Amino acid sequence: MSRPSKVVKLSIERFSHQTATPAIPLQRLREYSLSSNGRTSLHTEYIPLSQSTSNETHPVNSTAPENFALDDNWNELPSDAVGENELEELPHEKRKRTAADTPLLAWIPERQAFIDEMLRLEGRGFDGQRSHCQCGSVDLSFRCKECFGMTMYCKECVIEHHRCLPLHIVEKWNGLFFERISLKKLGLRVQLGHNPGDQCLNPRPSSGNDFVVIDVNGIHEIGLDFCECETAQIRYKQLLRARWYPATTTDPQTAATFSVLRLYHLLSFESKVSAYEFYHSLARCSDNTGLMAIRDRYAPFMRMVHEWKHLRQLQRAGRGHDPSGVNATQAGELAVICPACPQPGRNLPEGWESAEPNLKWRYALFIAIDANFRLKRKAVSSDRVDPGLDTGWAYFVDEREYKSYLNDRVTERQERSTCVSHNAVNMADTKSSRGLAATGVGTVDCARHDMKRPNGVGDLQKGEKYLNMDYLVLSTLAASSVPVLNVSYDIACQWSKKFWARMETMPTHLRLPRETLDIRYFVPKFHIGAHIEECQIAFSWNFGKFVGRTDGEAPEHGWANINRVASSTKEMGPGTRRDTLDDYFGDWNWKKIAALGRTLKRKMVDALKWKTEHRHALDELESTIHPVLIAAWRGEVEAWEEDSANLNPFQSRVVPITLAAVRSQLADSEASELQAGINCSLHCDISPSVLISTGIDLEEQQERLRRDIAKLSLHPTDKQKETLTHHTNALQRKIDTWACIQELYIPTVPALRSSGPNSALPTSLKPQDFPLYLPSALNDIECDQRLRENEWELRYAQALDALNEVRSHLRLRSHMYKFKEKNIRGQAASTRAQALIAGVEARKDASVNKYRHARAALVALSRKLERVGWESIIRPLETGDIRPMGDFSRGHSQGTGTISWIWVAHRADNSCTEDDRVRDCVRIEWCKARARAARWSEEVDLLLEEMRRVLAYLEWEIGAWRSRATMRQLNKVPEQEGLEAYAFRQVGLRADMRRSFQGIWHDVPVLVESTIDVVDEISVSAAGETDEAPSLHAPPSVHNC
Repeated sequence: MSRPSKVVKLSIERFSHQTATPAIPLQRLREYSLSSNGRTSLHTEYIPLSQSTSNETHPVNSTAPENFALDDNWNELPSDAVGENELEELPHEKRKRTAADTPLLAWIPERQAFIDEMLRLEGRGFDGQRSHCQCGSVDLSFRCKECFGMTMYCKECVIEHHRCLPLHIVEKWNGLFFERISLKKLGLRVQLGHNPGDQCLNPRPSSGNDFVVIDVNGIHEIGLDFCECETAQIRYKQLLRARWYPATTTDPQTAATFSVLRLYHLLSFESKVSAYEFYHSLARCSDNTGLMAIRDRYAPFMRMVHEWKHLRQLQRAGRGHDPSGVNATQAGELAVICPACPQPGRNLPEGWESAEPNLKWRYALFIAIDANFRLKRKAVSSDRVDPGLDTGWAYFVDEREYKSYLNDRVTERQERSTCVSHNAVNMADTKSSRGLAATGVGTVDCARHDMKRPNGVGDLQKGEKYLNMDYLVLSTLAASSVPVLNVSYDIACQWSKKFWARMETMPTHLRLPRETLDIRYFVPKFHIGAHIEECQIAFSWNFGKFVGRTDGEAPEHGWANINRVASSTKEMGPGTRRDTLDDYFGDWNWKKIAALGRTLKRKMVDALKWKTEHRHALDELESTIHPVLIAAWRGEVEAWEEDSANLNPFQSRVVPITLAAVRSQLADSEASELQAGINCSLHCDISPSVLISTGIDLEEQQERLRRDIAKLSLHPTDKQKETLTHHTNALQRKIDTWACIQELYIPTVPALRSSGPNSALPTSLKPQDFPLYLPSALNDIECDQRLRENEWELRYAQALDALNEVRSHLRLRSHMYKFKEKNIRGQAASTRAQALIAGVEARKDASVNKYRHARAALVALSRKLERVGWESIIRPLETGDIRPMGDFSRGHSQGTGTISWIWVAHRADNSCTEDDRVRDCVRIEWCKARARAARWSEEVDLLLEEMRRVLAYLEWEIGAWRSRATMRQLNKVPEQEGLEAYAFRQVGLRADMRRSFQGIWHDVPVLVESTIDVVDEISVSAAGETDEAPSLHAPPSVHNC
């Protein structure tokens, strides 16, 4: 049986033919089909619009099936139903497959030939039939594995050919096979200080005639002669001029080629290979059997790599061109700067400081704060033994000042969180700090472009304390003069509360100008779901003005890259580790800069698409709302955006129901009755509402005691037994007192208890099983209607409170899982974190049981009180409904799944009318729709500004490197020429990058113009606007390099 064909049911378009005389509007109907043999067909008809109104689904004389539905584009039809309308058949030609489609299958028949050729290389080839060398010698015993071809040489010729290639691998034919032999044994001497072939008048062999060179093809022992002529340079300079990096500055006996250092440098960035693995791979290149003694130069190699990385940072930062020298390097000067962020004096336009407020937001700085607890460091070595080389010149802060600041405030206590229990989560791994000098690192990133900020990284000693993070934030902002700052932090709701007060205790040079600096705080979008509702609204990137579509998750993007080096940096000394991480952060920033052309273009295309869609969606929504309401709501939103102390328009204004509020209302109602001379109480201290409220509390205490008993182990300790007995006795006394008063209000209860299954005297005290017989459990037994009404009100509020607890526990559990996955490693730390999660899970289950019990009581009471409509709010809580907001049920995804009803449940007061509730929902939805449209419009403006800043920054760098070319004047021509050549190479590189970015962005102004609406209130109000778009397609200035 053939597969059913897919047929487009109908595609309807209105069509008007433009003629001189009025014409009847036509409707175009197209029918597509795909037959079982792979052919497609198209059937088009035009019918009068008036005719289609009466029968919109079918054209005149149409052969479309009766069951066509317009809400689904494709319909599965049996294969025999296709073929009637194949009027315009399009031939479907199948591409002919070639061997290139399956190269591995094409190679299999040739593998014998491949292995034959590889084995042929083990012999001498055609040169085995030659009897004389090119020089005439009859000794054809040597060949080089590195040189091109299989040419055989005599001893003298192979030495001569390798005077410029002393690190090649040479083999000797012993009559049966080739065996490796070093050029040193053949008599090759490498002379430094002169050109190859020139004779030195005063050669001096290296110490012990024992010199080791590490190269990409292995570890080599060579015969090396230094030059000791009168004009000779110091020995390490002679090695450097041969592109060999010396291991020491005095009498070096080991060197590494620039090639191997460059190769390892790149491999460490891309594959995160450790120096140990790389070095031993080179050793295996020299001998993979372990039979030969390979010189151990691992420690010198580590030192050379460390120095090489540091020198490359200095070189790329232009420190070699500065007349003041390397030691004059300033804090953060070696960091790779984000060119898309606002950099005063480099990429901001003239007069930006005095820009209008509705334009100044474009020059805001976005930063993101986070901590990484995988980048630990063991307590090995010390700052005295291993101080490091960067010393605050790159991304890490200066360690001496940082530790001095921390030591002065080591006794300060951090305030507790009033949001989700961040403290319990953040401290989950710090209990295992024994043996660690650093439990992780804190970082400050550029929030929009995912780059590490200069002096924005530091070690954490005991968790993610405000003490550490304050210092890092203020250190990276010390050199910034941007007046608007947007800060993203996953605990911003707590960290921001006393930030200015804490700043007053910081060193003077780190304090920010409070009068001129506007700081706004946000929680990253991925983390905000774990916060309470108030924080989700007040600190949301979606609702804040002038932030575009920033997500605030920049540090998270970089952790996946850097976490792979955690195992190797954990064992390093403090200085080496900081320098190594500085180097990785610099490479990460550089790769981000190189990709800015494609990244910003892709973001711009997406932003323009969604800006248009959300603008149209807002227009459609506003067409259904009265303009007076829209004007009022717009005023509220704008007032809140200007001052967050105003009424928040994104919050519901319908009063929520809580158990405490209902108890208060019932007490007020009884007070009013007493004032009117009505007393329904049968006890002087306990009113009907208090009786029911206390009974509900006793139910919860019974459930809590059951859980405590269930958690008790088979062999509890005496202390555990004593605690449980105290709880049991206290609960029994409370129940006995309450049951005596209950008999006054419900006289039939004693008879129920005496006739129940547990009427006999218990052998042991079990208050958790005592039947309370609240009105909801009495079924058809007579009970005062007032008691039932009181229980209804309390149970309704109890259900809503329990549902809110379930949501809160789900948020906390989600937050803890994310923290554990990102930061926790090791069995001990994982066990502690899992114990915390298990505790949250248990509290969540208790809240679920409380909700279900309250709903069961409401079901029983609703029959007696004839209450209806409440089931749409207090729904049955199934296991599949208990999931976080971003999770979907099995088999569904973001595109097909739906959010659990618990996240959209009403908590409206019954006193509110349905019209009030609907208006409240529509207002919130309009505010969110407006925010979405505004954010995408702002994103377009921000991206345009960032593109302009990137081009301006590259232009500034071109000028800076041009000036560096002549900034430092040297006496010797070769050194001066080298300085200028490097500077002009950087000029050429920046010019090429600028041209490349302009080429990628050349069509952006056209795309932006094509999406501008005739009336765009959001864009005008958010951008304040100028008619000039940034010049992205201006011809670049060409620089001669």
